[in-house]
Amino acid sequence: MIDNRLTPYGAFTIRAALGIMFIAHAYLKIAVFTVPGFAGFLGQVGFPPFLAWPIILAELIGGIAMLAGFYARVVSVALLPVLLGALLIHVPNGWVFNAPNGGWEHPAFLAAAAVAHVLIGDGACAIKPLTLPANSTPTLRPRIG
Repeated sequence: MIDNRLTPYGAFTIRAALGIMFIAHAYLKIAVFTVPGFAGFLGQVGFPPFLAWPIILAELIGGIAMLAGFYARVVSVALLPVLLGALLIHVPNGWVFNAPNGGWEHPAFLAAAAVAHVLIGDGACAIKPLTLPANSTPTLRPRIG
């Protein structure tokens, strides 16, 4: 059963948590790892080092847009490649994120949360929510006959 009175606040919570997480990860790459350090890491794991700034800016700008609720569902879709790239990097390290070099549970959860956000909607307090057309809702009833 879905509680329609509280659903917008649940969706907001997912959106805000994702936005804060993206901002925090962008800050981590700038202030702790440094941009050259992150670029070097990307090169070590097989990604082009020139992707460092685009990834950082996508996380920072996307996180701010998501937190504000400015076309946040589009931002979640746009940031899925970043999350899936992180997932690919961490898969060889095992499941738990406290494994050496971090496991894949955290990026997998964040990717799932981003997909849930896209499906649920922006929720409360969104500056510019994206609303899908009413007739675009897929029906989940099986066809008989």
